[in-house]
Amino acid sequence: MKHVESLSSDAFEGRRTGTKGAEKARKYIVNQFHALKVLPFTKNYEQKFSFYKKRQTFEGVNVLGWIKGSESPKKYIVISAHYDHEGIHMGEIYNGADDNASGLSALFSFAEYFQANPPKYSVILAAFDGEELGLQGSKFFVKSNALAEKNIRCNLNMDMISRSDNNILFAVGTAYNETLKSIVTSTKGAGGLNIATGHDGHDGLENWTYSSDHGNFHKKEIPFLYFGVDDHKDYHEPTDDFENIHPEFYINAVKTIISIFEKVDDAKQL
Repeated sequence: MKHVESLSSDAFEGRRTGTKGAEKARKYIVNQFHALKVLPFTKNYEQKFSFYKKRQTFEGVNVLGWIKGSESPKKYIVISAHYDHEGIHMGEIYNGADDNASGLSALFSFAEYFQANPPKYSVILAAFDGEELGLQGSKFFVKSNALAEKNIRCNLNMDMISRSDNNILFAVGTAYNETLKSIVTSTKGAGGLNIATGHDGHDGLENWTYSSDHGNFHKKEIPFLYFGVDDHKDYHEPTDDFENIHPEFYINAVKTIISIFEKVDDAKQL
């Protein structure tokens, strides 16, 4: 919980791409990865890129760490969360506690978990930049030569996982992969949390297939699961603060996602 609170504090100024707040967030992520013995996947953990949006050029930086797999080190599971948010508008700081300090902080929970439970497949912990400006960081990652897409086994993406009025965490992407569907439907949510499938264009609900960074993996036909919740009144508002997240739900969500990862890591094929 401390990471969500820290990263969504006013000191990070809403973590907008290309700002000092985003730079401060990157330093925080790198320090945590280093402390948790996550190896740098790129030099100094950083993958720099630029893009043109809203009549200006932005300089973005992904933060990429990795854990070597014990059995299949040349095949990767990418666990991702974007760290950027909306920044400051009209003098108000959009702190983005749920969106997405929650998913970002879960990367650190995974890093702690891997210290005692090494994965079979190598894992990339990816903190993507530029998500709020068109999924830019993940777009660059999948198009870059940092890792051949054939070596990416799947993507588990976390974006808004810390609050729910109905205790439901959605796992999107099961409509595209029977193995992932079986894994999700056979997983019991921690602490009574309800893990639900849907929102992938086949059930009449809003289609979230391309709503966050997992969309760029799907475009490359890489299996994915996206974990998130329904929009709430503080979504993309300056009131998306740490005080408004649901701590018990968040803890159970992270535990549930780790349980699903364990099954993905054990699966013989996807």
